[in-house]
Amino acid sequence: MNGHDDVDLASVDGVGWARISGLLLDQGVTSWLPTLISAPLDLLDRRIDNLSSLMREGGGPDAVGIHLEGPFLGGARGAHPGDGPARVDLDWLETLPSSVRVMTLGPECPGAAEAIRLLADRGVVCALGHTNATAVQAEAAVDAGARVFTHAFNASGALHHREPGALGVALTDDRLTVTLIADGLHVDPRVLRLAWRAKEAKRVVLVTDATGWRSGRLGDAGVELLDGAPRLADGTLAGSALRMIDAVRYCVDRVGIALTDVLAAVTTNPCRVIGLDDRGSITPGRRADLVALTDDLEIEATWVVGRRV
Repeated sequence: MNGHDDVDLASVDGVGWARISGLLLDQGVTSWLPTLISAPLDLLDRRIDNLSSLMREGGGPDAVGIHLEGPFLGGARGAHPGDGPARVDLDWLETLPSSVRVMTLGPECPGAAEAIRLLADRGVVCALGHTNATAVQAEAAVDAGARVFTHAFNASGALHHREPGALGVALTDDRLTVTLIADGLHVDPRVLRLAWRAKEAKRVVLVTDATGWRSGRLGDAGVELLDGAPRLADGTLAGSALRMIDAVRYCVDRVGIALTDVLAAVTTNPCRVIGLDDRGSITPGRRADLVALTDDLEIEATWVVGRRV
């Protein structure tokens, strides 16, 4: 999603989809995961169907699959509606279309391990997030097949020296790739640096978590931009207004991460973790999805499948 637009993916139409696509291309995005947040299952079904239809129409950057952030989240729901932990509905998960590529759920939710095994068998990448799980619960989820930790440090529970929790597992288990929101608001630069040092460079992915905050809505909740980030009426962070290229610059200039590692975190690493083996590196035989940057890390030109856009 683009953090500087007014389109709400929960109700996007063809015109809004085209506008999002153009804005993403302007920002050097060649592939993306449109994300839906928690909602009642019947409503979420309609939103998934709508997004799936728009994705089939193509055009713009490649929407490689839907990310369901919820509805089966743990005890740290953040801006998501409902109270957690939510009980997993395995029958509903069986009905998910192939357009769903990633799902974030809480490892402390009743039925989480069974859900992760079911999803992994169907080729869905399972991510842990919005959780207050114990380390034991998080490890069980990883053993079941979870491979990503969604926006680490945000809605991630506390890291305590005697109870490391899910966050402690995320930082130390090499099976997990952590995603980070590097906008200078969601995570302090020192903590971002800590994450890069704790994980292998190939296990870090940058995400924007950007929302169409200009619509004034996030799902069914009101949202407005305050102090540089979208927030609910009570001040809770509700995604970001971040562009990916800004996250790249922030990690290089402010956090002090090597440019090669940062670029891998927005290209090779995310492709690897969601199983996109046809792109993500400049290699013969792969898609010519390319972005040219200036010395100041500004977008100069973008190509999708070899065509400048």
